[in-house]
Amino acid sequence: MVTQSEGSTTTRMRRRRFRGCSKNDFLPEESFQSWSNYMSALKETPARFMNRLTTRSLDDTELNQVKAESNHDMKKSLTWWDLTWFGIGAVIGAGIFVLTGQEANQDAGPAVILSFAVSGVSAMLSVLCYTEFAVEIPVAGGSFAYLRVELGDFMAFIAAGNIILEYVISGAAVARSWTSYFATLCNHKPDDFRIIAHNLSANYNHLDPIAVVVIGIICVVAVISVKGSSRLNYFSSIVHICIIIFIVIAGLTHADTNNLAPFTPFGPRGIFQASAVLFFAYVGFDAVSTMAEETKNPGRDIPIGLIGSMAIVTIAYCLMSLTLCLMQPYHQIDRDAPFTMAFEKVGMRWAKYLVAIGALKGMTTVLLVSAIGQARYLTHIARTHMMPPWLAQVSDKSGTPKNATIVMMVATAVIAFFTNLDILSNLLSISTLFIFMLVALALLVRRYYASGITTTNDRNKFITFVSLILGSSIATAAYWGITQTGWIAYTITGPVWFLSTLGLQLFVPQAKKPKLWGVPLVPWLPSASIAVNIFLLGSIDKDSFIRFAIWTCILMVYYLFFGLHASYDTAMEMRKLNAPENAMELGKLEQQNTPTTSNTNHGEAQGSSGNNDDLS
Repeated sequence: MVTQSEGSTTTRMRRRRFRGCSKNDFLPEESFQSWSNYMSALKETPARFMNRLTTRSLDDTELNQVKAESNHDMKKSLTWWDLTWFGIGAVIGAGIFVLTGQEANQDAGPAVILSFAVSGVSAMLSVLCYTEFAVEIPVAGGSFAYLRVELGDFMAFIAAGNIILEYVISGAAVARSWTSYFATLCNHKPDDFRIIAHNLSANYNHLDPIAVVVIGIICVVAVISVKGSSRLNYFSSIVHICIIIFIVIAGLTHADTNNLAPFTPFGPRGIFQASAVLFFAYVGFDAVSTMAEETKNPGRDIPIGLIGSMAIVTIAYCLMSLTLCLMQPYHQIDRDAPFTMAFEKVGMRWAKYLVAIGALKGMTTVLLVSAIGQARYLTHIARTHMMPPWLAQVSDKSGTPKNATIVMMVATAVIAFFTNLDILSNLLSISTLFIFMLVALALLVRRYYASGITTTNDRNKFITFVSLILGSSIATAAYWGITQTGWIAYTITGPVWFLSTLGLQLFVPQAKKPKLWGVPLVPWLPSASIAVNIFLLGSIDKDSFIRFAIWTCILMVYYLFFGLHASYDTAMEMRKLNAPENAMELGKLEQQNTPTTSNTNHGEAQGSSGNNDDLS
């Protein structure tokens, strides 16, 4: 068996020639060494695609061989205390300070409180799913690594592209909101600090140079040190929490319960439409899961940090939105800076400056944690060579992925410079909900399917029940999207979802139990997460889905011409490197189509899910 140290040494020797900034740092694989090699690789695209489609990684691969591609290890310096504050700092920002006003004003009214609660429940379900994976596979890849292990290489890549989009968009949206609140603090309108380019389309002509400057400063901090970033986040988040407490207490002194009527002016549909957009306010906690590789005790620290921070954030959001709706009638709430303008209208003009400072601090920490998280995602993706391996390098001085951080922040700055918040928030929600749904699905696969343990009969039952869970959830969301008043279909889709989940619990034995920490009430919680995420997807506007489809097509083109061949060559090279040492371990790096009669102790021996084949 290849040990961690042996695997790391072998891989580092193999990667040493790629250090620097030459062609081999970007395309070192065999398929790209000459035009003839590349043309030969393109001819093999169908076979290689099927190989990657049916290939599933293992826990050990992600923890050892893949991680070793970075040449240097990230420093383990974080505790549950750091992760809790990172979670708070990652989430409380533009979502609550900007989108609350937008959604209360035009979609939900005072019922925006319920919209936050629905989004919070969905986010907590996703947090639980993420936590089990982060404890079992503590690497920087986050959901990308989890999906590689459970759903295969190709699905992981599609998710990876949307993860990158998610982080770039969220960072850009927060940076533009930073400008809005800075303008309020200076008694100006946001557009006073933006450049209006009349020759560009309406959604892309408000150029924001301040957002670019803020992103540049955050990039420098994130590159220098993750522990230093933690201290800055800790200090800023404490100040931020104090200001949130002030907002709630001071705002409630000017509360008028008459402002809550009518409570649901836009009906139930408005509540869920707002909830789908407000899910943006909870985006960020997944960045904490990418810090698992730098956590001292993942089994203890990650559950406390992730679940604790999400509980605090959900309570804070509901209290803040309730306070805002009690201070003003929903139709008078300002869309750009709701809290600051609300305090000004109730006669507390001085308070709006304090609120604006709190919002700026919150959005600054969101940008910081986002910068840290997105760089670590990109680092792990590059470790598999789906992206250029130059992006996987970790600085030996700072212990941070410098190249990935800079590239991601440059992309974020470009998007922030041009694009309006409305477009960003809707598109972000699609990517995020899609990924969270996949992670919940991957958790069901992890628990119920393992090669050599799950029988063919149990596998078929598992596929049937999961297909019914997905199908009923999609049907519910689709029916919600196409009808305004109908209800008959829900009497079918609801029971189908319930009975499918019950059937999974009663008739399919779990193939794997978590070692350190596991999601309770499996399969109910991950199944509910799938249903809620898909339902919220059904509440998002058509144009956002069109943009999502365009981005997915771009990902497919890149994958078929570059990512597929690079990752295929890398996987084959890993197999060759390990084959001479122990032929019996050949398939334990990445295996496919392994008969279910293989060694039944394989999963336990590797400390992985044992899922080394496809479900087809």
